[in-house]
Amino acid sequence: MREIVVEAEIAGTVWKIETAVGEAVEEEGILMILESMKMEIPVLAPEAGTLAAITVAEGDTVREGQPLATLTVG
Repeated sequence: MREIVVEAEIAGTVWKIETAVGEAVEEEGILMILESMKMEIPVLAPEAGTLAAITVAEGDTVREGQPLATLTVG
């Protein structure tokens, strides 16, 4: 098994967390939604796996490239 760190593609605010730690996710499944400049941007799983950790909370401000979550795959 290996871990993948999912990073923010854009600076914004964590609007809603869609997947809980321990849940299985499909490739391109929505992990959370960021809000930036009044737009909602989904954060997608790059591969199918299990959500191992979330490193942010709803309402947190994030910067581009900041780690948001970790997936366990394989």
